[in-house]
Amino acid sequence: MYQLLDDLSIIEASSFVASPTAGLYCAQMGAEVIRVDHKAGGLDYDRYMLTDEGRSLSWENLNRAKKSVALDLRSGEGRELLVELSARTGNLITNLPEKSFLSHDAVAASCPDLVSVRIMGWHDGRQAMDFTVNAASGYPLMCGPEDWDQDTAPPVNQVLPAWDFITGAYCAFALVSAVRHRDKTGEGSQLRVPLGDVAIGTVANSGAMAEMLYRGADRERLGNAIWGAFGRDFRSRDGTRFMVAALTAKQWAGLVKAFDLDKEIAALEQKCGVRFADGDRPRFEHRHALFDLFQARAKAMDWAAISAAMGAEGCTFERYRTMHEAAHDPALVGDNPLFSASTGNPSGFEYPATRSFANIPGRDAGDPAPAPFLGQHTEEVLAERLGLSSGAIGDLVDRDVARLSDGGMANGG
Repeated sequence: MYQLLDDLSIIEASSFVASPTAGLYCAQMGAEVIRVDHKAGGLDYDRYMLTDEGRSLSWENLNRAKKSVALDLRSGEGRELLVELSARTGNLITNLPEKSFLSHDAVAASCPDLVSVRIMGWHDGRQAMDFTVNAASGYPLMCGPEDWDQDTAPPVNQVLPAWDFITGAYCAFALVSAVRHRDKTGEGSQLRVPLGDVAIGTVANSGAMAEMLYRGADRERLGNAIWGAFGRDFRSRDGTRFMVAALTAKQWAGLVKAFDLDKEIAALEQKCGVRFADGDRPRFEHRHALFDLFQARAKAMDWAAISAAMGAEGCTFERYRTMHEAAHDPALVGDNPLFSASTGNPSGFEYPATRSFANIPGRDAGDPAPAPFLGQHTEEVLAERLGLSSGAIGDLVDRDVARLSDGGMANGG
């Protein structure tokens, strides 16, 4: 971990993906992130997929480098402790509803300069998750084979909960922005980030919303082709599927040379009355004829020859992999300085884990820290943050208002 945020402490009361992601990115930059969960684990503590010992690999990776406090958040006393921890710390990330015991006002009553970031569903208070937000965005009905009937074809959902991860990253940025504002003015901030707004706002920022309004209709499905430029998947003679993209004049020239299609491209240009080197538009508008040329040549070559030719010309391409293949790929993982062996994981399973996505030349990124066991830091945090004595903490534990590490148990016991 880098130590860019080593003077920042954050309470995180969250579950699932977006909110833990915000805390994770802050922790990877050196912030002290204290995740507070219900004593038996939050809603995501046993999220699939589980190891044979009952440990969630999702939870284990979204909560790396954090501290863990376990409280009875169904009791008034446990909730009061979380509110006090948030107030004493001054920075809060949560996806609990605003109308809950952990509202901004409840915490700010004893911490006027509180910075809170709250992830919501929709801006009007309705619940939402990544997959329902994605359904509303329009993208699933934009995906799928080109020859599907636009009126009867089913939607195509993406597997990755991308809106969750984008929202988490945006929330980390929003929190650091509000902290900078507080440093300058002494003023706290209440930031609400609806997942739905991140999705539809991204649609707008990409220009897609303006495009739909301008054209007065939906965009056609394109299969695996790139919208507005040249790119698609192709298949080599030996059955390898790969993706190519050519958005610049240099990329286009390199691709044509690598596939040895100069004569064929020149003939097609004469037939169509265009120059494909002029930009994206002619290449996109005549994509079907171009795709046929490139696929015919790919079908006559093995992957080793195609990849060598494209590599020599500096083309932008990549072979399709299964995720299992990707996890074993030396270029992606094994030899990539982003990754390092992760030991000390609650699951007991050792595997590569990520450092910060941003690397700083000349600075040691350190090794990725493991996720904590549930409640591993309960005693430490209650003592240091709230000044509770060992006797007082022991009393909370005896009455099951607080729990210590579940290192010997699966799923929080």
